[in-house]
This record gives sequence, C-alpha cells and structure tokens, in this order.
Amino acid sequence: MKNNYSTLKKLTYYFTIVLIVFFGSCATNNAGKDGTELINEHPAKLSKRVMETEQASVLIGQEPSESEGEVADFNTESYDKINENAFVAAVSNPLSTFSVDVDRASYANVRRFLNDNQLPPPDAVRIEEMINYFNYDYPQPDGKAPFSVNVEMSNCPWNAGHQLISVGLKGKEIELDNLPRSNLVFLIDVSGSMSDFNKLPLLKKSFKILIEKMRSTDKVAMVVYAGAAGVVLPSTKCDEKETIMKAFDKLEAGGSTAGGEGIKLAYKIAKENFVDGGNNRVILATDGDFNIGESSDAAMERLIESKRDEGIFLTVLGFGMGNYKDSKMEKLSNAGNGNYAYIDNILEAKKTLGKEFFGTIYTIAKDVKLQIEFNPAKVKAYRLIGYENRMLAKEDFNDDKKDAGDIGSGHTVTAIYEIIPAGSKEQVPGIDELEYQKTQVVKSNDIMTLKLRYKQPDASKSQLLKFKLKPKDFKKKPSENFNWAVAVAEFGLLLRDSKYKANSNFKHVISLAKENKGKDEESYRAEFIKLVETAALLQE
Repeated sequence: MKNNYSTLKKLTYYFTIVLIVFFGSCATNNAGKDGTELINEHPAKLSKRVMETEQASVLIGQEPSESEGEVADFNTESYDKINENAFVAAVSNPLSTFSVDVDRASYANVRRFLNDNQLPPPDAVRIEEMINYFNYDYPQPDGKAPFSVNVEMSNCPWNAGHQLISVGLKGKEIELDNLPRSNLVFLIDVSGSMSDFNKLPLLKKSFKILIEKMRSTDKVAMVVYAGAAGVVLPSTKCDEKETIMKAFDKLEAGGSTAGGEGIKLAYKIAKENFVDGGNNRVILATDGDFNIGESSDAAMERLIESKRDEGIFLTVLGFGMGNYKDSKMEKLSNAGNGNYAYIDNILEAKKTLGKEFFGTIYTIAKDVKLQIEFNPAKVKAYRLIGYENRMLAKEDFNDDKKDAGDIGSGHTVTAIYEIIPAGSKEQVPGIDELEYQKTQVVKSNDIMTLKLRYKQPDASKSQLLKFKLKPKDFKKKPSENFNWAVAVAEFGLLLRDSKYKANSNFKHVISLAKENKGKDEESYRAEFIKLVETAALLQE
C-alpha cells in the first residue's frame, strides 16, 4: 500500500511539472493574440507560485521524499543547539556570572509556530527571551544607578523541594523628546527569498510604522542588497517622510544574496553621517538566508564588533519562515551591541517598531553583567533558567574589556534561578575532594550576594552595585511580576521538553497566568494564555 501511495505521489509530481511547463509555454507563445494576453507569468514564476501551495511544497528538479509517502517540505530553518544550564553544587561552584539579554525574538517566533498549529523546535525556545518579551511593573530607579534592582524568592511550583529566585531590572524611562538624535541606516534584504507575503511586503509596512514615529531631527538612509548592494536612499532628514516612504514603495524582491557587501556599505554610510552623542545604528532586516561572501561568518562578526567599538550598533529584525536563519541573526546582533527581534505579523511590528523602538535603541546602561555568589550553608545547588548563550566566565565580571548586554530606556530584564536548598537529600553532581586546598564555608545567614557591573553609555570604566538576599526575603505569596515570569518560564520548559521540567504542566501554567495577568492593556498576556492552550492541544 505504501509503495502504491509513493508511486501515485511521484506520478502526480511529474504530471504537475508537465502542466507547469505546458502552460508556461502557452503563456509565451500566445501572449498578445487578438490583443489579449492569455497568461502573463513567466514559466519559472508560474511554477514557483503553483508549487508553493500548501498541498505541494516541493522544489522543481527534486523528487519528493518517499519517507512515509510524504512530500518533502524543504524546511531549512536553522537554530543553534541549546545545552541547558545544569544544576551546579554551590560548595564547589558558588559563582554564577552572565550578561543581561534584552532580545525578544524567540517569543515571537514561537508564537508563529503555534499560530500555524505546530510545536516549535526545542532550540527555537530561548526561555529568557520569552520571559523578557513582557514588561514588568518594577519601580523606577530612585538613586544614581540607571536601573532599579528587584529580587524575590518563593517556592518552585514544578518541584516541591526546590525554590525560585527572580532578579528583575528596570531601566530609567526617558521622554522621547529628550532622547538624542538618531542616525539610522536601514539595510534591507531584497533577494529572491524575500518575496513571500510575510517577508518584504510585511517589512515595508513595518518600517513605515517606524518612519511615522521618527522626529524631524532624525536621519535615515536605506541600503538594499541582492545580487549586489546599493544605496536606495541617501541619509535623509525625517521631515521628508514622503520621500522616505516612496523609497520603500519601490522595493522589490529578486536575485541572489550578497549580505556581506551590504553590511559594509551600510556601516560606511552610518560612519559618514555619524552624530556625536547620538544613536548611530544599522538596522538589518532579513530572513537571514544570505551569503557573507568571501569572508567567513566569524570575519563578519569581527567587522561588526569593530564598528560597535566606533559607536555604531546593529539591530537585527527577522522576517519569514521556511528558510529562517535564527542562529546567524542572533550572533550578528550580539556582536553589534544591538538587539534582535522577529516580526511575525503587523501587530508585532507595531510593538517593536512603534511602541518600544526608541526605548530599545537608546542605551541607558551598557555592558551590564550580573554575578551571584550562593552561600553553600543555605543553597545546595542552583541553575539559571535560560541565558545559555549569555554565560560568562567568573573572571569576566571584573574585566571591563569584556562585552556584555545593554539596557535601554524603560527596559525590564528578568532572570530566574532554581535552587535546591541546603539540607536537601537530593543528589547533585560534584567533584572529588581537592588535594591541595580545603573549602571552608563562612558562617552567614545570607542566601546569596548579587553583584552588578555596568557602564554609563559614554564610559569605559564600570560601576559596581551589591545586594544581599536573606531568609526573611522569602515570600509565600510572591508578587504578580514573579508569578507571571515563573508561568512563562514553566511554559518554556514544557516547549523544550526540558529534563528539568519535573512536574510542570500546561494546566498549571494557564492557571498561574490567568491569576497574574494584571491590567494587560495591550492584551499580550491574554494572547500568551491562548498560546499555552494551543500548545497543550497540540501535545495531546
């Protein structure tokens, strides 16, 4: 039966090819007869349109897969493998050091999968980005530091013997009129892979939302790349919005992709129009499916790092599906001291490029690092949930040359630790006793010490903040902020099918989220609850 089905699939496949070629030929031979063009699509374009239907997603010139009698879908999306942070014994490894991360791309990408009734690949789920997609009601800073620090501790809902500690930062909010001028260069991928409705067409509408928000003192330029790179719009003041909008309207997709040359040209224009004390930034919009050229990915990252040091940062906006290259885009944004977002629909464009854009791109603290020292007398073991690609060596904390993440105006950043209390009988990995030194635990009632280092946007030397967490800080009934972040983290564990999910379940995530939804004026949290319900049904 399976062989018959496979044979039928092949016959259908080749018959479709014949029809495409035949009608394409008719289009060429009969166009214009009796003053009427019967079919005006080129055969190649016609074949692409036919073959990209939901029923037959195949490539011309390749036979369909015989696996289970299904046609191959040719999904070439790529995600870096995530090796989850494991539990670490506090007595032998008391320090946990990492960089803040304000990217939010993973959540929007996960939403895209779920809205298409698919569970996302585990490595598409970066839990810290899901948590940080949402804003939290942390207080504004009231001291000299550009952000407030908020620490909470309570029980872990998915493992009764464990506890959770959340660390939340809130960046100082600065009014839009008081922000420095922007010098932006839009670097737009117009290669053939960007022709889909959720790529270049959505991109053009998205950027128009941003242009409406730009002030007359801001400047934008536009560089496009396909087979070659070129300037579509020289640096133009935003009091000429009609001129800028017309430049977007002219964009069309086609050709191969020369991403490397485009990036170099965009940085050149940003440098030529550099604004001292301003926001100088390249904004790359792509599906990530581009060729670097003669240089390697590593060489391109080094170029972006060098421009970062000159004060030109990089923001990356991802579009599309099927050939989406998440892994490449995240690396580039990290190298450019920038941020990375995924635009899956026009509402996400409104959120990212409308409501939150200027807060995102205006840095109030750079190279923000956290280092936590756990007291082995109170904590047997700990693990940081997420932030796997933001981990730092303990020595990096005091090294001001070591790059770390930035915090923008009004930004909130949240991290969650799961801890095993001292006295627990649970076994955790450890090391053999050392031959030449002994570990001696100092008597202290502290649970942990939190240290943060940050630099002012124009400084090269970091400043240090220090906080203590004590047993009296434990809360049986934690805040709405804490509970919402925990609900999102638990959802991430389930989507990843994490080895640390313990008793996590969708029913609890939904219940906890509903109880802590808060005001939710933009309905982002209500949408989250619907996504959890969708995922629960898909896993049945």
